[in-house]
Amino acid sequence: MAEIKVDPVDNHNMVIPETEISAQKPHRALRVASLDIFRGLTVALMILVDDAGGEWPMIGHAPWHGCNLADFVMPFFLFIVGMAIPLALKIIPSKGKAVKKVVFRTLKLLFWGLLLQGGFSHAPDKLTYGVDMQMIRFCGILQRIAFAYLVVALAEIFLKDAESNDIAAGYCSVFRLYCWHWLLGACILLLYLAMLYGTYVPDWQFAVHDKESADYGRVFTVDCNVRGKLNPPCNAVGYIDREILGINHMYLKPAWRRAKACTENSPYEGPFKNDAPSWCHAPFEPEGILSSISAVLSTIIGVHFGHVLVHLKGHSERLKQWIMMGFALLMLGIVLHFTHAIPLNKQLYTFSYVCVTSGAAALVFSAIYILVDIWGLKYMFVPLKWIGMNAMLVYVMAAEGIFAGFINGWYYEDPHNTLVYWIEKHLFIGVWNSRRVGILLYVIFAEILFWAIIAGILHRFGIYWKL
Repeated sequence: MAEIKVDPVDNHNMVIPETEISAQKPHRALRVASLDIFRGLTVALMILVDDAGGEWPMIGHAPWHGCNLADFVMPFFLFIVGMAIPLALKIIPSKGKAVKKVVFRTLKLLFWGLLLQGGFSHAPDKLTYGVDMQMIRFCGILQRIAFAYLVVALAEIFLKDAESNDIAAGYCSVFRLYCWHWLLGACILLLYLAMLYGTYVPDWQFAVHDKESADYGRVFTVDCNVRGKLNPPCNAVGYIDREILGINHMYLKPAWRRAKACTENSPYEGPFKNDAPSWCHAPFEPEGILSSISAVLSTIIGVHFGHVLVHLKGHSERLKQWIMMGFALLMLGIVLHFTHAIPLNKQLYTFSYVCVTSGAAALVFSAIYILVDIWGLKYMFVPLKWIGMNAMLVYVMAAEGIFAGFINGWYYEDPHNTLVYWIEKHLFIGVWNSRRVGILLYVIFAEILFWAIIAGILHRFGIYWKL
C-alpha cells in the first residue's frame, strides 16, 4: 500500500550543490528541486492532455504515427523514474535491503495500477464501482512504470562496476563506469526490434465487448498474414498482447479510433465511417508487453542522467553531458522518422520515439536545472514543485479522476447536476461562451492549480503520499 508520511524536517527544498553528493550523509533520499519541478510539470501535462485533449486533439495522443504533446507524458515519467534511481539507491548500503525495497515498491505500483486502471473505478462520469474479472485490464501506466523501475533498479544494484565517485569529467567517463547498463539497453533494443520485425502476425478475429458501442457483440475478422508491419491491425505489439494477455483484457478505446481511416471527424472522436476497416472496432493495449520492453530504454537513459548528477561536480560539466546527449537523441529520432526508417509511434514505443521523447526530456530538464539550480528562479515554479513532491496524490485524485468522481457522487435530481459540472458549465464554459476554451481553462485552474494548492498545503505540514 501507499504510505502517507509526515516529515518533521523539511528537506524537500534541497538542491544538489557543486560538491559531490557522496559527501552528504542523509537518512533519506535527497530531493532535487529541479527534478521535483520536472515531475510536477509531467503530472500537470497528464491532467491537461487527459481532460482537455478531447476538445483540443492536437495535444491529445496521435492516432497512430506521429507525436503530440500527450505522447511525451509517459516517457517523461520513465525518464524521471530512471533519474531518481541513483539518488534513491545511493543511501542504501546493503544490496539485500536495496533489492527488498525495489521489489516491495514494484508490488505497490502494480497494486495501484490494477486498482486504478484495471476497471474498478469508473470515475468521474460514471457513478459505478467494480469490474467484470473476465474484462479486467492488466496493463496500464503504473504497471509499465513498475516494470521499467524493477528492471533498471536491479541493474543499478548488480551491474555497477565501481563505487568511486571521483571520476573525470570527460564525456565518456560516466558511460565507461556504467558500461553494463548500456549493454543491457542494447540487448533490450535488439530483442524488441527482433520481435517487432520478425514476428509473424496471422489473421485474427474479435467480438466487440464495449457495451456502449452500436456494434456490441458483433464479430469482426482482420486479414494480416504478414511479418514486420507497423500498421494498426497487423503489428507484432498487438499480436503478442492478444496472445498473452487475451483480447478481452486490453484497452477498449485506443487512440487509433480517431484515425482518418476510422472516422470522418479525425482527429476528433466520432462515429465510425460506414466503410471503416474492421480493426477500427478492435481493442489495443498502449501499455502492452512488447512496448513495455522498449519503454525500459527511456528509464535507462534517465538513469544515465542521474549518474551524471551524482558523479560530476559542477553545473557546466553536468549540463554539457545532458545537453549534448539530449540533442543527439532528438536528432537521431527525427532522422529515423522522416527518412521512414522507423516512424515515431507511442503505441508501439518505437526506437525513434524513445530517442525523440528522451531527448526532449533531457532538454526540458536541463532548462529547468538552469533556471532553478543555477539562476535561482525556483519561486516561479513553486506550484509545480508542490505537485512533484506529492505526485502520487495528484495523479490518483486528479489524473485518475477519483476526487471528481467522489464529488459527482453527490448530486441533485440528476447525476449531471453536480458541483463539478456546475463549476465547469457556469464559471468557465458559460463565461467564455466556448466549450473548447472553457474546458481548457477549467483544467488549468480548477484541476491543475487547485491540486497544486492542495499539495502546497500538505507540504506546509510535511505530509506526502509515497510509494
